[in-house]
Amino acid sequence: MKATTDSHSAEATLEQADALCRKRGARFTPMRREVFELMLAEPGPRSAYDLMATLETRLNRRLAPPTVYRALDFLMAQGFIHRLESTHAYLPCMHIGHAHHGVYLVCERCGQTVELDDHTIATRLEQGAEAHGFKVSRPVVELHGHCGECRDPA
Repeated sequence: MKATTDSHSAEATLEQADALCRKRGARFTPMRREVFELMLAEPGPRSAYDLMATLETRLNRRLAPPTVYRALDFLMAQGFIHRLESTHAYLPCMHIGHAHHGVYLVCERCGQTVELDDHTIATRLEQGAEAHGFKVSRPVVELHGHCGECRDPA
C-alpha cells in the first residue's frame, strides 16, 4: 500500500516549495518542479531511473541521468525530499519548511514507507554520537519490517 497525496495538497506543497526557494534565493526551475511534482503524485519511494523513465514519457523527450540527479540533489538540499540509503530511492518529505531528521518505517513486502517526525529519537541519537566524539553529517534512520497490511497474522 502506498500513501497518496491529493492534487490540492500536492499543489499547496509545490507552492510552499516555490515560496521557500524564493525566500532562500534558490531557483525552483521547471525541471526541479517537474521532478518534485511527479514525486508528490506518487509519494512512495522511487528510484532515479524510475523517475527518469516517467519524466521522459510525461515530457515526450529523452533525458540524461545527470539532469534528474541534479534535480534530486537540489530537492534534497532544500529539504523537499529524502533519500533512503538502503534502497537508493527517493521520497517526498512530509514536513517541508522545518528542519528535522527523518525516521523511516520501510515495509519489505509492499515498499510502503512512512516518515516519522520524532525529535526525541533524533536528539538521543545525536547526543549518543556526540558522546563518542562523532559528528553526524546525514542522520538517516530506517527501520525495515512489515506494515500492518503485510504483517503475518499473529
